Amino acid sequence: MIVESLIKLFKRDLNILITEIEAYKDEKNLWITTEAVKNSAGNLGLHLVGNLNAFIGAALGNTGYVRQRDLEFSLKNVPKAELIKLVEYTIIVVENTLNSLSENDLKKEYKRRVNEDIMNTEYFLIHLTMHLSYHLGQINYHRRLLDK
Repeated sequence: MIVESLIKLFKRDLNILITEIEAYKDEKNLWITTEAVKNSAGNLGLHLVGNLNAFIGAALGNTGYVRQRDLEFSLKNVPKAELIKLVEYTIIVVENTLNSLSENDLKKEYKRRVNEDIMNTEYFLIHLTMHLSYHLGQINYHRRLLDK
């Protein structure tokens, strides 16, 4: 079943996110931006946590999570240990929620916005893994480029 593969991918990449956060030599560098690099690794980490807790935890798992998307990009200097705890919590939410889904749940319509193309839950979950991977690559590049 695809759920098992999705869980493996989400857990793999979220654990890599933790490794990337831990790899910053100076914790302050998690929050560096430049004219060319508008989003810090810390903010991208917060964004990924918010995204997955909203679209998987709240929407599919009824966790009650309330997303504050603006804070994902405006909040600064969250301690590294706290950021890691948020990611660890997200791993649990994603795994528990995905384990609760049936094949029928995966085929249901998942619509985020008016006028958006209709997709099913399975497709949207695949999209979310790609979104995670995209930002994970940005974080890796940010660390190697700006954490000197």
